[in-house]
Amino acid sequence: MSSFLLASLNIDAILGELTPYQRRRKLDEMTKGDGLSDAYTATLSRIKAQHSSRSRLGMQVLMWVSHAGRSLRVEELCHALGVEQGSTDLNILNIPRIETLLACTLGLVIVEKSSSTVRPVHYTLQEYLSRNPNHFLKPHSTIAKVCLTYLNFRQVRDLSPTLRSIPPTVPFIEYASRHWGIHAGRETTESVKTLALQLLDGFDQHISSKMLLLHRLYPWVRPFDLEDIPRGFTGLHCAGYFGCMEITVALLEMGRWDTQATDYHGNTAIAWAARRGHEGVVSTLLERTGINPNTANKYCQTPLSFVAQNGHEAIVRKLLERDDVNPNAADAILGQTLLLFAVQNRYERIVRALLQRNDVNPNTANQDQCSQRASPSVWRWDEDGRLLAVPSRPRAKMPDDSEWRTSGPTVPRRPQ
Repeated sequence: MSSFLLASLNIDAILGELTPYQRRRKLDEMTKGDGLSDAYTATLSRIKAQHSSRSRLGMQVLMWVSHAGRSLRVEELCHALGVEQGSTDLNILNIPRIETLLACTLGLVIVEKSSSTVRPVHYTLQEYLSRNPNHFLKPHSTIAKVCLTYLNFRQVRDLSPTLRSIPPTVPFIEYASRHWGIHAGRETTESVKTLALQLLDGFDQHISSKMLLLHRLYPWVRPFDLEDIPRGFTGLHCAGYFGCMEITVALLEMGRWDTQATDYHGNTAIAWAARRGHEGVVSTLLERTGINPNTANKYCQTPLSFVAQNGHEAIVRKLLERDDVNPNAADAILGQTLLLFAVQNRYERIVRALLQRNDVNPNTANQDQCSQRASPSVWRWDEDGRLLAVPSRPRAKMPDDSEWRTSGPTVPRRPQ
């Protein structure tokens, strides 16, 4: 495949020259070049040498296919490239056809017929563009700006947040809703912040909040009310979900968002940031006056329980530094303590961090009245300070005088 691609790109480059002398010179350059890398460089030069509008469109297509969070469907990419900066309404007449986009990239981008997605012609092109980032100026902030502009269009804002599927007239909503914050988290400009603040005002009534929370979340985790609306999931919750530091700070400086506000399930913004592992946003929110890191949702889950369950060690340690954080809380679904969650998932360092707190009780009973039972195994610290699981067996003595039990024993304190 790569040999065929190299030959195809070289032939296209040679035929792109206008005179026999220019073609012979291009042929000499190709035979002395470094394979696909030089062929890509030459093709990009040809793309940039096109008429200004075609050159600009060709490079925009390459930027999107190489920096998007996932492969874009044909209609999504066409709508994204039809967005005009500063516009407030979607202009259908400005949406380019896919044939135009492919022609402007001179063969470097193709459509995968089986999935109707747009992708680089070969995986080596993605690698080449990653090694040569100077072809694009601030690609992630550019993509974030397009996503936010699209979500702020009047046609999008007028959609009901009760919808669970996207109307075919606005196919870019799904990608824009689920990825704008990821791109903004990597590169944020003042214009991105302005557009984000516009979107996040009344966010729980915007269809974007619904599309975001339908993505990769179990149904019982989604904070939808009886009207199937994510009521209470504010702009601050969204910034915490994505971990966008600069946007979080901008929201807090406005003073319009209550840091203790909860969504329909009782989750605060810091709970969402903790669940998603965004240490910077958690630290920023902890610095705010009036923040309560022990606020539990309807399932008795706190920010600390989220990070202990999901293995976010740095945030666990950040929260445990505070004397007002309760490390012995148990959730209301399984009745499990934070220590048990960490043991079950074998997060050794989190177990270690929890046991270093003097107020952590490894014998705290769960709702089923069992001690810290992780499995039919026993946990002990070895001579090197590592937490080990030992298969259950009849009662026997351990070197440190702890016991093996068949009933699932308590987690021993780490040796000092």
